[in-house]
Amino acid sequence: MAIYAIGDIQGCYDELRALLDKLQFDDGKDQLWLVGDLVNRGPDSLGVLRFIHSIRNNCVTVLGNHDLHLLALRYADTTPDITHNLQPILDAEDADELLSWLRQQHLAHYDAALDTLMVHAGVATGWDGLQALQLASEVEKVVAGDNPGEFLTAMYGREPVKWSDDLRDMDRLRCITNHLTRLRYVDSEGVMDFDYKGTLADRPAGLEPWFDHPDGATGSRRIVFGHWSALGYLQQDNVISLDTGCVWGDRLTALQLDLPDAEPVSVPSKQPEKF
Repeated sequence: MAIYAIGDIQGCYDELRALLDKLQFDDGKDQLWLVGDLVNRGPDSLGVLRFIHSIRNNCVTVLGNHDLHLLALRYADTTPDITHNLQPILDAEDADELLSWLRQQHLAHYDAALDTLMVHAGVATGWDGLQALQLASEVEKVVAGDNPGEFLTAMYGREPVKWSDDLRDMDRLRCITNHLTRLRYVDSEGVMDFDYKGTLADRPAGLEPWFDHPDGATGSRRIVFGHWSALGYLQQDNVISLDTGCVWGDRLTALQLDLPDAEPVSVPSKQPEKF
């Protein structure tokens, strides 16, 4: 059995199937780890969601910000006026089945044998890697519960911008969610920055990637994440970034997690730049 982690798919169905063919993925024995953002912006989010659902017994999926936005479109009372092309999913005859499955997925996953944590974006300054699991479960219970709409309506926003164990109610859930699904840069105090999304080389003074903060990252525990196409593929210490911008015309990338010293495997995007 092989365990492959794949970066943000974002509706790029053809590239996903091409990558799995290149990996010679066997859905009878191999396993996929998907870093989230299965949907949105790309040409066939419905096809991606249906395919992943069809092999769900061989997939571990964490929710990304675009996946949560899809759920909000179905279950929330109101959502921000954000451009999206998710209507085909909402109109599909199997929408209820697909979205019911999607909202049962986690925001963090840990495999003890691999000592590897997977999240969509990152973990907060000061969190132990496994604390991410405990805090993610607080959000997961609400999203998978009987009334997800209240949270999915209130999750949008930037505040609070820094984690504190004292946070409560929606502030606490929103802060957990923003770290796990939107995090890129922090300042020296661990405050999240949501404005700059670009490369490390061009970042404004005073900002650093969350995994380089002195109180960030994970010790010996490996963290796999996506979300950050401008960062691209990165293996640094025990951090692995897998979003290589397929939806922006670059490529879709996988890494075999159970094979020491594995090299990434990619297929080129079929999408025009800035699709």
